Order: sequence, then structure tokens, then C-alpha cells
Amino acid sequence: MTAQVPADASQPRTDSAVADRPNVAVIQGFIGSLLMMIGSYGVGWLSLASVELRRIPIIIWMRFEPAGAVVSVLILALGGMLLVRSWLRLGQRLHGWGPESRPVILRAVIAWGAPMCLALPLFSRDVFAYIAQGQVVLSGLNPYVDGYSQISNYLQIGADDMWAQSPTPYGPVFLWIEALVVGITNGQPDFSVLLFRLIAIVGVAMCVYYVPKLAELHGINPNRALWLTAANPLFLINFIASIHNDALMIGLALCGLYLAATQKPWRAVVLVTLSVAIKPITLIFLPFIGLMWAGKGASWRRKFLYWALTAGISFGILWVMGLINGFGFGWVGALSTPGSVWIWYAPIGFLGMVVMILGDAVGLDGQAFAEVVYLIGRLVALAIIGWLMFTGEYSRLVRRLALAFAAIVFLAPMIQSWYVVWLIPLFAVTGIRNDWQVKTLYFLVSFFMIYAISDQLDIFPYFELSLTVARQVAAVVALGFALYLVFVDPKTKILFRKRYEEPVAGELR
Repeated sequence: MTAQVPADASQPRTDSAVADRPNVAVIQGFIGSLLMMIGSYGVGWLSLASVELRRIPIIIWMRFEPAGAVVSVLILALGGMLLVRSWLRLGQRLHGWGPESRPVILRAVIAWGAPMCLALPLFSRDVFAYIAQGQVVLSGLNPYVDGYSQISNYLQIGADDMWAQSPTPYGPVFLWIEALVVGITNGQPDFSVLLFRLIAIVGVAMCVYYVPKLAELHGINPNRALWLTAANPLFLINFIASIHNDALMIGLALCGLYLAATQKPWRAVVLVTLSVAIKPITLIFLPFIGLMWAGKGASWRRKFLYWALTAGISFGILWVMGLINGFGFGWVGALSTPGSVWIWYAPIGFLGMVVMILGDAVGLDGQAFAEVVYLIGRLVALAIIGWLMFTGEYSRLVRRLALAFAAIVFLAPMIQSWYVVWLIPLFAVTGIRNDWQVKTLYFLVSFFMIYAISDQLDIFPYFELSLTVARQVAAVVALGFALYLVFVDPKTKILFRKRYEEPVAGELR
């Protein structure tokens, strides 16, 4: 199946795409990323076992002196928000999104991502959990039963104690990757972090390669889709700075989606299954891959046949993987691990919090009521997924997949910034209009950058600058910069206020 181009999709314009010195934005973004890299040495995550790095004088000053920590927080916040501004300005400077814009966007991705490759892990400690889970596998334990608390030195590694007794939510392929990395490095955290970052960069490269191809199949300008996705600060900080395995997960899924859309269904199912074997959330791709395989105008009998065939191939591969590693389908029971927490800015999480407070106030079990709210959110998400599977145009299959994925994300009690990054490529390749849609993305990017900057900071606990104060300083700086972008900066404020006037090349109407 090749995605059908809507009859009213506009075509890319031929005017120059490099008319307004876009390299200025590239350089500014590089400076922002460089500031984030420098700031990471003071407040990024550093393992207690990283003895060599902890002996470097400048890192000692930045991490263990209040003045150094304050400087680190300030330049991290300024760098992150400067990167957001640079991304917005790059979009403004590339007027026509013609073929000349592709090299500029690729330069931006490389220039903005390169300093992050040398940064300490930022905004997440998940990479240290990967190291600890790799040790669990190499120790002969079952990671779907035994948390990394079974590893005697997990606190030295730097893994978050919150998940120490939780089963890993990752699939068999990523377990093998974790074990391979730890086996190569003997668990040395600094080298392990570098290898995991290299693996994440492979996922980033796959996204960079397949996003334009998928956009072209939908009649969407591939260069604008690439800017919205791969040059996006959220994409870069979550996949490179934070080293989330979601980079490889999404890269494999996009590859599989492209193969399905270009009539290579067997290979598509295999690639998506490999993605599932990184993180099982991409199971949501399979029913839509099955519909592509069934073809346009397929009868219901044919659709169910290819759904069954897609599921059979995928679960057959996963069964073989489980047989090889000896853990079977243990990852199914571990899927609830990330869903066991909530956060205030998630709509379902906020509603659950309100219900819990009200329940406790009247002497009832508020937590039980909150769990009901979370269950309702999941059921509604499942209903939306079912509706999108069974209804809609064949030419909009990828858009339907994007909406189904969005239902999973936004109806969950916990929304992390990298969950939003899952969605951006799918919406970008099917068309993000230059109206409220792209403005929503601007606000999401700004919000999650502010939250990331002010949330996870590794602050030395034994001097006057407390973690709370450091977070407040970061939040004030980042929020102040964001308000400047929205209300003061003459170049960027129009992006948040300007009404839709001019169609963007190659977007769906």
C-alpha cells in the first residue's frame, strides 16, 4: 500500500528556502546546546562510580560549590530556551521549504545534537537504570520479576531508587542490548552511557531518514516535517541528552511504517516487532500495519485475515525471542510499571488527583477513586483506538495511527516529554497546519523544555543551595525566557499570536 495523496494537498513551492540567513539560527542553537552541555557538568546526572570525572577540577567546582551549581543551573536554563528560540527562528527563516532547506535542517540537527553527545545525562536517569538492568540480566536473574535492587551496587551506578524493585518494562531486544553494553564495559557507567547514547543516535538517524520519506508519501513537504521532528528541541534533548531508548523504538517503528506504506508488509511487521521488542508501546502500530497490508477497499473478512496474520507473525517472533532468553512473555506483566504513577499536568492525572483529594476529605479511600479515574482513561483510550481501527479513510491510515497513539498518551495519568516526542513524527508526516496545530506544538515544546530544565537536577545535597531552590531558579529563568518569546521578542511573538494567513508548502488543508 502506498499512502494516497489527498486531492486538495498543496504542492511544495519552488521559491528559495534559504532567503533569510538560516545559518544564524543554526549557530544560535549550537550556542544554546553548548551551554546545555556545559551546564550538564554541574547539574546533569553523574554516577557515584564515575570516579575519574569527579576528580576533574572544573567539575568539582561546578558540582560541589554553591556558586558553581548556580552558574550551571543558569546556563542550562538559558541554553535550553535559546535552543527553543533557535528552532522557532529557523522555521521562520526557511520560507519556502524547498530542496535548499534540507541541508540547512540537517546542519541544525548535527550542530544542535553534537554538544549533547558530550553532555552528562540530562533530565532523566533512565540510562543508569539500563546499566543496572543489564547487570540483572548478566547475573542470571529475571528482569521481569527481579528489580535492579537485587544488584548490590545499583545506588553507586546512579539508577533511580523509585524503580529499584519494579520489573523492567522493556522488551527482549533491549534486554539484549543492555546486557551487551554492560558486558562490553563491565558495567563502567561512563563508557556505558556513551554506548547507550550511540545506540540512541542510531534511532535518531533512522528518524531523520524516514520522516521525509513518509511525508512525501502523504504529499507533505518533507523538509518542514523534518524541521518539526528532528530539529525539534524536545526530540534532541530526549533522544540524545537524556539517552532514552525511545529513539531506537521510534526509529524502527517509522522504518516499519514506511516499508508497509511501500508494499513491503513482511519486512514492515518484522521492523515494527523489533520496535515492540524495545518498548512494547508500539504494539499500537500493528493493527494499522495490518490494514495497510490488506489494501485499499479490503472487505472486513480480508481485514481480519491480515490483522490475524500481522499479529501471528509479530507474536511468533516475540515468542521465539522469549524462548531464546528464557523470559517468555514476561514483559506483558511488566507493562503496568510506568503506568503506576501520575503527574499533575496530565489531564487524567490531574482529575485523579482532584478525585483523590475530595475522597480523602470526606473520609473515603481517595486513592481507590483515583484508580477508577485512571481505569476510565485507559478504557476511553482503547475505545478511541478501536474506533480508529474500524472507521476512517484508507488514505489517512497513518493519521489514524497518530490519533490512536495520541489517545494512549493524553489519556494516561502520566505524560512524560518523550511520550509527546513519540507523536510528533506521525503528525508531522501527515500534516501539521500553520494555525492552531503548529501553535499547539510550539506551546508543548516550550512547556516541556521549562519543565525538564526545572525538574531533574543533580544537586549536591550538603551545601546551602537546596534542590528546591535550584529548581525554582531554573524555573524562573526558563519561564522568563519563554514569556519573552511569547510576549516581547518581536521575531517570535507573532508565532504565538499571528492568525493563519499563508498556506505552508505541502501541508494538508
